[in-house]
Amino acid sequence: MASVELKNVAKSFGRVEAVRDVSLTIEDRELVVFVGPSGCGKSTLLRMIAGLEEITSGELMIGGKPMNAVAAADRGIAMVFQSYALYPHMTVAENMGFALKMLGTDKAEIDRKVAEAAGVLQIEELLGRKPRELSGGQRQRVAIGRAIVRQPDVFLFDEPLSNLDAGLRAQMRVEIARLHERLRTTMIYVTHDQVEAMTLADRIVILNRGKIEQQGSPLELYERPANRFVAGFLGQPRMNFIPTLAGPSQAGTTLAIAASGRAVLRLGEGVPVADGSEVELGVRPDAISIAGPGDDLAVPGRIVVVEHLGGSSLLYVQVDGLDQLLTLEQRGKTDFAKGQEIDLLFDPGQSHLFDGNGERIGSGR
Repeated sequence: MASVELKNVAKSFGRVEAVRDVSLTIEDRELVVFVGPSGCGKSTLLRMIAGLEEITSGELMIGGKPMNAVAAADRGIAMVFQSYALYPHMTVAENMGFALKMLGTDKAEIDRKVAEAAGVLQIEELLGRKPRELSGGQRQRVAIGRAIVRQPDVFLFDEPLSNLDAGLRAQMRVEIARLHERLRTTMIYVTHDQVEAMTLADRIVILNRGKIEQQGSPLELYERPANRFVAGFLGQPRMNFIPTLAGPSQAGTTLAIAASGRAVLRLGEGVPVADGSEVELGVRPDAISIAGPGDDLAVPGRIVVVEHLGGSSLLYVQVDGLDQLLTLEQRGKTDFAKGQEIDLLFDPGQSHLFDGNGERIGSGR
């Protein structure tokens, strides 16, 4: 078991900065997920921890020991890749025990560890098969089992579920979460899938353009995003963003759609927004409701598309003054139809404000 500490770590490929001045501590037995769009530096950061990429500057510590100059094989880590990388001519048992065999481990000890890992992953019946006889999900379990038998201090996962279909990804997410509970080993998991991040992580680290935008628990990041990037990245369906202008009203400061002047939200006391300020309002689809009659903050719109998802529906609504459609989530059975006129109401308690630089305004939601 070991903690992982990054101190001002950077990686450059020529003039391209892939990772910029990242400082981060991952506690012993914590499951931390690196998440972000393609090219954000998450896999490069993981590969530097693994010893597969040289660190340009900064320091890496694992278990309190400097690792910059330590070979990958001696870092006490095991890595699970996106590709299963199983030897096609070997059985599942041989694949899982191959690394131990190369280390000269006694055969009886290899068999014991392989059987133990197979029991954890519930693949005992697969040990005599070849990889070509396995499904994608079974192959990924074997790849994880190959890592488990090494009994590493730190597990590294590099987008391990990307090659699976949606149903198998959901199943494997649960299995990896249960595996972490059972093994209680430090795990670092890289994905571009925010659902995986929200499901698995003790703590999420959101990266963008080689730097950390925000880190925290899944709910903390979802409910209190530090900036527009984090707010737009986490959440499915994604957050709605509305350009607004702040202005005075009898009840205090009100936000109105910049292009149309339609009032949409009344700010509470103490929100640091000056009259005349340009503010971007962020509202998640589940924080928009259908307004009742006579509400002065009701926003009229027309339904353009309805997506029926079974337990809920997504309404895509055109509002005057907005180029983009607003997304509204309705729980339960609905009978809304394309072309229908509706009035929207934004929940002030679940609205987010961002300034011209995309930074969060105010300490509350």
